[in-house]
Amino acid sequence: METKNADDADDDTGTRRKRGVLGQRDFRLLWIGETVRGIGNSVTTVAVPLIAVVTLGSSATAVGVLSAAVWLPWLLVGLPAGAWVDRMRRRPLLIACAVLSAVLYATVPVAAWLDALTFSHLLAVVLICGIAAVFVRTAVHSYLPTVLTEADLQEGNARISASESATDVVGKGLAGLISQVFGAVTGLLLDALTFVLSALCLAGIKARETKPEQPDQPIPLSRQIAEGLRFVFSDRYLRPIVTYGALVNFALLGYQAVQVVFLVRTVGVSTATVGVLLTAGSIGGIAGASVAPAVGRRFGTARGMLATQLLTGPFALLLPLTTSGAGLAFFALGTFVLGFGIVTCNVVLASFRQTYCPPRILGRVVATTMVLNHSTIPLGALIGGFLGDALGPRPAMWIMTAVLAPCGLVLALGPMRSQRDLPTTSRPEPDTDTDTDSQEKEPA
Repeated sequence: METKNADDADDDTGTRRKRGVLGQRDFRLLWIGETVRGIGNSVTTVAVPLIAVVTLGSSATAVGVLSAAVWLPWLLVGLPAGAWVDRMRRRPLLIACAVLSAVLYATVPVAAWLDALTFSHLLAVVLICGIAAVFVRTAVHSYLPTVLTEADLQEGNARISASESATDVVGKGLAGLISQVFGAVTGLLLDALTFVLSALCLAGIKARETKPEQPDQPIPLSRQIAEGLRFVFSDRYLRPIVTYGALVNFALLGYQAVQVVFLVRTVGVSTATVGVLLTAGSIGGIAGASVAPAVGRRFGTARGMLATQLLTGPFALLLPLTTSGAGLAFFALGTFVLGFGIVTCNVVLASFRQTYCPPRILGRVVATTMVLNHSTIPLGALIGGFLGDALGPRPAMWIMTAVLAPCGLVLALGPMRSQRDLPTTSRPEPDTDTDTDSQEKEPA
């Protein structure tokens, strides 16, 4: 399990009052690593479709394929990834994935400068880095309770979510500027550098992580996966949450797959303006992450989350109204409010999973919920791209935002509608005979 030496513990106690979780050295390094990686990722989310549209001249369908490739790995390896993460040390895995992603993203600008970049090359890099991202997302969520105590988890999740949104502001605006001045492919070189910095931060964490205990008789991977699935599908809280997540992600990626094509070709804005407009959602995310703990305390985690989703979802319908000039405000306002609502929800649900689920199977529960939530993303991206080519970018935006607007009703049908707060403990753990392969680390 994770342990801290006495000096580190004393330092944490002495500084926590002043700086909260950022006063704890291990969390601070993890947070910095995730923040710099987030800057690179947000640059990439803008740079990749711009490379496809501007550099390679790809169609809306091709851009949809790229968007789908980012998330397809969740369907391919998401469930076994959760079981594998429960078996192994998280930090070495995170470092290995960061180094692999740095090398792969660096190959894109090199190929472009040699005039050898192809759509197939770009697609392969996006797909392989997407596989690495599956392990990173699962491992980070499972690793956080070993760095922070249970009492600090919501603040830690809020800090990470706020930094993700803040890096979106920096990264997407930076991506537009870099694309305008140096070309879109240069943005991926920046992403490669951020992965290197993230790996260095992870390597500096002092907490000692021992290898999970192994059973005398190996447990089949399929049985470990099945335990995570059973827990999620049999739980009255997790079922509506993952259903909501799947619908929201389908609609989000559906319109996001064509939003760059919509803004560049239909509205007629420059690549720099695209980056600026996309930061509006990130600014909303910063606001959502900042107020999420206060909303939970004031209104309750269940009631506050439900209210924000019901109130913010309909703002998606502003996006297709976007026109040039003053009409750009529709896009900015719509994405701001959507970012606020989604990140507020994410902060609450991340803390909920980490405290509600048995630590022994947390990796599998995280992976299972993410697989279910992300399973609709490739489909949404492909359908959004297809509709963009078949009907035009604006009609595609109308269709996908119309699906997104009422999604909060799914949560309203669940048990949280009659409760102030989400529970902090689950039903008794599943029968341990089904899985004794690994013990999830207790919070440090």
